[in-house]
Amino acid sequence: MTTSKPISTALVSGASIAGPALAHWLARAGVDVTVVERAPELREGGHNIDVRGAGREVLRRMGLEEAVLAHTTGEAGTRFIDDRGRTMGSFPASTSQTGGPTAEVEVMRGRLSRLLADSCEGRPGGVEWRFGDQVAELDDDGNGVDVTFASGAQERYDVVVLAEGLRSRTRQQVFSSDGSTRSAHVRELGAYCAYLTLPREPGDDDYWNWQLLGRGRSAHLRPDGDGGTNGLLTFLSDLPGLDELEPDAVALVVQRLYAGTGPTGERLAAALSTQPYYFEALGQAKLPRWSQGRVVLAGDAAHCASPVSGMSTTLAVVGAYVLAGELTAPGASLASALEGYERRLRPLVDAAQNLPPGTPRLGNPRRTAEIRALGALVGLASSRAVQRLKLGERLISPPADAVDLPRYEHLEVAPV
Repeated sequence: MTTSKPISTALVSGASIAGPALAHWLARAGVDVTVVERAPELREGGHNIDVRGAGREVLRRMGLEEAVLAHTTGEAGTRFIDDRGRTMGSFPASTSQTGGPTAEVEVMRGRLSRLLADSCEGRPGGVEWRFGDQVAELDDDGNGVDVTFASGAQERYDVVVLAEGLRSRTRQQVFSSDGSTRSAHVRELGAYCAYLTLPREPGDDDYWNWQLLGRGRSAHLRPDGDGGTNGLLTFLSDLPGLDELEPDAVALVVQRLYAGTGPTGERLAAALSTQPYYFEALGQAKLPRWSQGRVVLAGDAAHCASPVSGMSTTLAVVGAYVLAGELTAPGASLASALEGYERRLRPLVDAAQNLPPGTPRLGNPRRTAEIRALGALVGLASSRAVQRLKLGERLISPPADAVDLPRYEHLEVAPV
């Protein structure tokens, strides 16, 4: 059913990146927004993310670009290291808004989430934050959505947006009327990642140190911008369900897998027993549509391109801007708004999800010969002569500008 009146109330489920970004824009347009998040508070931890191209422009329009730049990790560049601990090549941080393995804007996920959430204060519409709760049931009658929360509370909204991540449970309730399972919405990439933050050691520097360990394993050390070191372990595996194990079991599996890999891999694996960490199976969200009635998907729940794309955060902030702009456009019907959301954003999503051939195996070689071949390519690309041509930025340039970013005049108000 369509409606000619702009939405006045919205529920956003999820408070990572897409959720707070969407709340900012909807509130700026005068919508009363409720953000529900199952965690007891805003989750300020997390891993290193970057914002590129069109995403930078959205931050600029939000009035947040300078604040984000002031909270970057200070990553100086990317260094590729082989399984013997030898540097194969290195690339300085990008000086463009799009290219390079280390972007100009590298920021911890939790810091960006906090900046986005804080930017919602003082907007024409109100933003209510409901932590420690989550959506239990949705009843869309065509004129609005009745929501029952896990706490037992019941509310009604003009639209509900699910920004719950790649493996959203609520998405399954709404988008599986054909009997498909939650996994049917995800294209698995055959790899797992463990993210954690460690105390900084004397040998840690301000580079992204990416070590290839063979047998489909890699280990990464990066600065977190707050005096610590951000760690990442990535390994190839077609075995499903590791991300559903208890944390102690995951730690044991990873520690055995990284035994004998050397100081970096063993340091990170051991820390899984002492430090909080996040573990996930890499995948992409693949859905033929991003809305069902008055329930809409945003962020990774709609279009996750996976961390290896370098585009998930950019997609989240651009998608939030486009969705809010379409939903609050004067005179727009709900049907036309949701059609516009998909039409404008799909080209960027399609480009982002079109990963380079061999990804993620390319960055996690199984055989020694593959490590040597990648080392030769990295060594050539990082040579002084070739770097003058900025080949590194050209080789690793996520399609962050593959969208004609619209400008919504009704959102063009001075940030408060």
